[in-house]
Amino acid sequence: MRYPIADVLPHSAPMILIDELVRYDDENVSCRVTITPTKPFFDNAKQGVPSYVGCEYMAQTIAAYGGAHALDDAGEVKIGFLLGSRKYNAEVGIFKVGKTLLIEAKKLIQDESGLCVFDCVIKDEENAVLAKAKINVFQPQDPAQFLKDNHE
Repeated sequence: MRYPIADVLPHSAPMILIDELVRYDDENVSCRVTITPTKPFFDNAKQGVPSYVGCEYMAQTIAAYGGAHALDDAGEVKIGFLLGSRKYNAEVGIFKVGKTLLIEAKKLIQDESGLCVFDCVIKDEENAVLAKAKINVFQPQDPAQFLKDNHE
């Protein structure tokens, strides 16, 4: 099923950084973003978005995967947590204005606690790899228990 990106992400504007959920299945997901001057983190002097933001593009792509599957199952989109990345490697320093990026993620590991590892890649229109990483995420059954104020 096709969902608007705002429906599958537990984010609000302006922190929705990606434009479109392109496709997903049981193990894979692809999203797209076009770099424009109106995008969050756009650097006017460098005419692009710093490539370190690619880690968040990957995390939001994974969140879109989780949100789409939740909606498919008549559930609700829940927040998850980006735990970190391993070996984030960017081939460029800037994602240049006007470029459309394809962010792909493949689920490698998922355990019953909600911990997952995804192999992620960002490609340009010519299919050149611009960045890649293994991203670790956690989506607990009850995210609210992790968001409680610990000063009670």
